Amino acid sequence: MTTIENSITAVVLAGGKGTRLMPETDETPKPLMTVGGRPVVEILLKQMRRSGVNTIRMAVNHLADKIEAALGDGSKLGLKISYSYEEKPLSTVGPLKLINDLPEHFIVANADIITDLNFEKLFKQHQKSNSDLTIASYERHSQADYGVLSVDESGQVVGFNEKPVFNFIVSMGIYVFSKKILDFVPTNTAYGFDSLMYELIDKGAAINSYPYDGYWLDIGRHDDYGRANEDVEKIKYLLE
Repeated sequence: MTTIENSITAVVLAGGKGTRLMPETDETPKPLMTVGGRPVVEILLKQMRRSGVNTIRMAVNHLADKIEAALGDGSKLGLKISYSYEEKPLSTVGPLKLINDLPEHFIVANADIITDLNFEKLFKQHQKSNSDLTIASYERHSQADYGVLSVDESGQVVGFNEKPVFNFIVSMGIYVFSKKILDFVPTNTAYGFDSLMYELIDKGAAINSYPYDGYWLDIGRHDDYGRANEDVEKIKYLLE
């Protein structure tokens, strides 16, 4: 367990409306959707605690009162939890600007993630790399539903591939920020991670990838939420 002298802070982004999971999220905030009888955000927070995080700042908006009622001050989870409230939706990065006492380096994670990632290892790798931003990344595979044509400039078909599988390196929705990045973030304005990435790449910032091949699932879509519940036996160690 990380000591106070070597504490790790994480901002958990829990302000979204979960529109892709409606109507389930009309009355239940997405972070409180359950897998194996446990709220998804609780599963995430427990893994954070197991792997070195001890301080959580919850960025909340939609149904914030229900999230705070469920998690409280974090003492039941062995964490210190406080809340930052958005008066209006600020997207995925804008909420960070509301938190005034963030440390020099801190983790940022979406609240709808289930993973066995070791957050302390991610954090230490970020510090070692001297990067401005570290992005936990994952290789996903997507199979096309159609036969894919290769066509030359004249319109002649020169190749064919039946339902090929494409590989993508994707963001896991988990990051380590250096605090100076917040200088790029406008105040009281909706500002997403995509906008931040374009800005940082344009400015030549040091952005590091942290590849991971363990368990990771974003439950923000019905298909992935269903898969998470199918995986309950496989991930029961994360539910404890």
